[in-house]
Amino acid sequence: MLVQRTHALHDHSWALVELHQHLALERCLEDHESVVEVQSAWPLGADSRFVFRKNFAKYELFKSNASLFPEVMVSSCLEANKSMAHSELIQNFLNSGSCPEVQGFLQLREAGRKVWKRFYFSLRRSGLYYSTKGTSKDPRHLQYFADLTESNIYYVTQGKKHYGTPTEFGFCIKPYKVRSGTKGLKLLCSEDEQSRTCWMAAFRLFKYGMQLYRNYQQAQARLSQPPWIGPTALVSVPPAPSTAPVPWGAPPGPPAATSPLSPSPQRSVSDNALVAMDFSGCTGRVIENPSEVLTAALEEAQAWRKKTTHRYSLPAACQTSPLSAAIHRTQPWFHGRISREDTQQLIGRQGLVDGVFLVRESQRNPKGFVLSLCHLQKVKHYLILPSEEEGRLYFTMDDGQTRFADLIQLVEFHQINRGILPCKLRHYCTCVAL
Repeated sequence: MLVQRTHALHDHSWALVELHQHLALERCLEDHESVVEVQSAWPLGADSRFVFRKNFAKYELFKSNASLFPEVMVSSCLEANKSMAHSELIQNFLNSGSCPEVQGFLQLREAGRKVWKRFYFSLRRSGLYYSTKGTSKDPRHLQYFADLTESNIYYVTQGKKHYGTPTEFGFCIKPYKVRSGTKGLKLLCSEDEQSRTCWMAAFRLFKYGMQLYRNYQQAQARLSQPPWIGPTALVSVPPAPSTAPVPWGAPPGPPAATSPLSPSPQRSVSDNALVAMDFSGCTGRVIENPSEVLTAALEEAQAWRKKTTHRYSLPAACQTSPLSAAIHRTQPWFHGRISREDTQQLIGRQGLVDGVFLVRESQRNPKGFVLSLCHLQKVKHYLILPSEEEGRLYFTMDDGQTRFADLIQLVEFHQINRGILPCKLRHYCTCVAL
């Protein structure tokens, strides 16, 4: 209903986020959770609420689990697994419906105290433990810490301000029985974003298991439904149903011999469903001949170049008109004058996935803009400067080596080509919050 009311594109990135502002906690609801049941557990009079926004990392677990679980944080418990490659070990765990034991150092704030201490934690099927003696896993040294089945896992959004966390990568285990106040919250803090992401993903796997993968399958099935067909060169066609069973750790679509952990890049279901179409006649037709598909692609690329040349050949008065100079303000990826800190928080809340981006006005350069892009779970910022040559205005990120007539052209180019960026622009941050 929210997608329809906001006229948003229907994809599986939209999510309901539960916010507890007085506790600085937030989490993304899983697709199978009941909103009414979640809300019924809120304390009366608290400033808790739901926010409708993008979360591009929602199902990243089933797309890039090799990078999600660093090798140093995954324990090869069985002697027989020690000869297996790391990616094969993870895939073996996922295919068998179980989870690897995740281990690593975390900062812990003990109950009733403000001092943070560093302990070695282990996440197992039976719960979360920490060692009272270094990295020892001897049962005598393992202290039981939390049961995930009776708790929810939250991100801590302002940890240093509210809880004095040593880093900004805090998270919290909140038992169901804790309705209000900080008493009973189990506060933890990672050393970096990759570590926190790994722990959070492992918590979700341990708690929901197969249900989490069913949610992902249902989301992918909704994407495969035929969308409205416009005058574009590529049209989405639903893939043929597969009769072979799919292991719950692997994305649906590729053959059984293909592993989602292979080093070669995997195409999404929507990418695999694209076919070439010819709209030159009265009715559209599917182009089946591979050589004709290549010819059509080259012709379209040439048409794009001609359109670009035409834009550059416009008179300077047209290019510098108020309308053309401000046309980017109508785009959903443009966020106006927001600070670098707010940008990093916004991208972090919508998922630290490669290719998440937005464009904003530069605070240091009054005439410039900044492209903020997420890559390897870090937000990087690229300055876009306007320049004028022979009366023509253009924008560049590389001292004029690559020039664009406006910001829209710059974004469209980098959605297709990486250019000087570490990755292509894939998902733009939205401002929708209800």
